[in-house]
Amino acid sequence: MKIAIDISQVVYEGTGVANYTNEMVRNLLKIDRENEYLLFGMSLRQKDKLDSFFENVKSLNNKTQFKLLPIPQTLSNLIWNKFHIVDARNFLGEFDILHSSDWIQPPTTARKVTTVHDLVIYKYPQFSHSNIIATQKKRLHWVKRECDAIIADSVATKNDLINILKVDQAKIEVVYPGIGAEFHHQNDEEIIRVKQKYGLYDNYILSVGTVEPRKNLSSVFAAFTKFLQHSLVASKKTPIGLVVVGKVGWGEELKPTKSVNLLGQISQRDLPALYSGALFFVYPSFYEGFGLPVLEAMACGCPVITSDRGSLKEVASDAALLVDPGDTDDLTVKMTQLYVDSDLRGELVEKGKKNAKKFSWQKSAEEIIRIYKKLDTL
Repeated sequence: MKIAIDISQVVYEGTGVANYTNEMVRNLLKIDRENEYLLFGMSLRQKDKLDSFFENVKSLNNKTQFKLLPIPQTLSNLIWNKFHIVDARNFLGEFDILHSSDWIQPPTTARKVTTVHDLVIYKYPQFSHSNIIATQKKRLHWVKRECDAIIADSVATKNDLINILKVDQAKIEVVYPGIGAEFHHQNDEEIIRVKQKYGLYDNYILSVGTVEPRKNLSSVFAAFTKFLQHSLVASKKTPIGLVVVGKVGWGEELKPTKSVNLLGQISQRDLPALYSGALFFVYPSFYEGFGLPVLEAMACGCPVITSDRGSLKEVASDAALLVDPGDTDDLTVKMTQLYVDSDLRGELVEKGKKNAKKFSWQKSAEEIIRIYKKLDTL
């Protein structure tokens, strides 16, 4: 089989979709020695990033080709999502299966598979930009109508596809993403290095994710202020910081203070050490299709507080403290509880490491290859 994969999303470095596309493609190329791959990407201003990605992965599999389409995303959205014209084969040549991205859905007479990360535009439209909502609705219309298989990141996303879009559940396959091999507990020297590099307190609480309303960082800030004022915390007289890592998205303006560090997008090399050095990790997002940072933190031996909703509860299992993301007081209580109870922190560290081991990119890639083979028999 020849499988065409849209890798356009890798240009959005630091986002979940970029990490997913990067790791999925790398692991498919590493383990699949039967099929041919055609990686293609659409971009005008960021085409150098697509070229660079292909240069980095082409040595993983000698049956891999690359095609750059110098088309801006706005134009490809117009042609393929809105008007839905021109078979992708006219641009790419022949292939047997098209694995589309989570942004553009090209028409083709070949078999089609796509990954749906979440349905936030339907469940929480207030947390999405109007342009994103419009594009995703057009794309998902064609996903439901034309895709032979749909990969969902979680059971929660699968259920959303069934309940909201009325997708035939026989088409949906749940394939959990994995965790990058770099995410494991780092040594003291590496932890000290990143603390010094970013000017952090010895004791800090960590949050990771794109700065946008859905991530609920305003509640994290409010809970952190109350946490510092709590008698059980204030009595220790230990300086504690809040560290936020992630690129700026939209709609959320956060300001650093003496105790709050907004690091923005950082080097991937530094992230495991930041997780490893944190007192605990806080991720009370209103909605996620999967919630990879939760597992990254667990793999690095960092206790986790996360939301009790959807996929986050599913992914965290019994290895995290769960909170109502709409209840700042609940978050404050859980933060205080985890700070003062070292035994609880130790228990969550051990449970978290065990839970994280269930998720691997190799396993994900093997499942996706199985889906490709299944489509080839249709």
